[in-house]
Amino acid sequence: MHVVSGKGGTGKTTLAAALALALAAEGGRTLLIEVEGRQGIAELFGMAALPYEERKVATVSPARLGLPGKGGGQGELYALAIDTELALLEYLEMFYKLGRAGKALQKVGFVDFATTIAPGVRDVLLTGKACEAARRKGPDGRPAYDAVVMDAPPTGRITRFLNVNSEVAGLARFGPIHSQAQAVMRVLRSPETAVHFVTLLEEMPVQETVDGITELREAQLPVGGVLVNMVRPPVLDAAAVAAVHGDHREEVAVALGEAGLGGRSRKPETVRAAVEPLLGPLLEQAREHAERVELEREQRADLQQLKLPTYELPLLGEGVDLGGLYRLAGELKRQGAA
Repeated sequence: MHVVSGKGGTGKTTLAAALALALAAEGGRTLLIEVEGRQGIAELFGMAALPYEERKVATVSPARLGLPGKGGGQGELYALAIDTELALLEYLEMFYKLGRAGKALQKVGFVDFATTIAPGVRDVLLTGKACEAARRKGPDGRPAYDAVVMDAPPTGRITRFLNVNSEVAGLARFGPIHSQAQAVMRVLRSPETAVHFVTLLEEMPVQETVDGITELREAQLPVGGVLVNMVRPPVLDAAAVAAVHGDHREEVAVALGEAGLGGRSRKPETVRAAVEPLLGPLLEQAREHAERVELEREQRADLQQLKLPTYELPLLGEGVDLGGLYRLAGELKRQGAA
């Protein structure tokens, strides 16, 4: 099971979906789970809102991701948006055989009351449903899914979200609640689970990633890799970045003239007058870019200190449509994230 977290605005849902596609390209069955009720998965795949059922959203092969085929045929990607109320009714039926009584509780508002008055109940249901899918067996005794990917809550909430069953197991010393909580924690703490963090090469997302990984390790939860999203290609080489803060107006003016931006005149003063309006904006952009490159260098150094697998995904200037999602999935596959 792959749990994907990250600071808001880093593209967490997008990369969770891309990772699920990359895993599905192995030729098996992958389930992508959404737990925050935003229907972000449906939006990415251009679908109507997902119901509370596992629904196939894509058939994928290495070729579809722009990779050479490796055999194994096509894989299938399923998606599930967990509805908390329905998950609680399912839980009551599974462990307490309430049947119609459970539906009656829903009518009188008990389900909404239970998940509101005790917010931890909601997280128990969400993690429990994801872990049930991860350990479910088919009629042939084989796992129903080869991989499960959870688009999880943001970095600041991820450790408590994943560790809530440990607290529940401590409160309920025996009975089905205790057993279920223990079963969920066995899945979450097993070597078969990995929690990945999505970040940008910016100070706040990187710091939240570092803090989140520290909290996970303290809680003895398994850390996976770091997915660095929206990476911009460098425009200036290292020498240009180092020189950008000097006084280079004359050199830039000459270079612009040689590039033909000064018109047909060969007189230096004419060329200089023609390119003069361009010098200020160009040099300012160069300085801004150099500062960005330096900031990204510092953030990469902070991430390297985590000593975790790190994968970099490009900034898609046109935005992330379905084609862009497959492109990101192919990039994750090429870098060995799946």
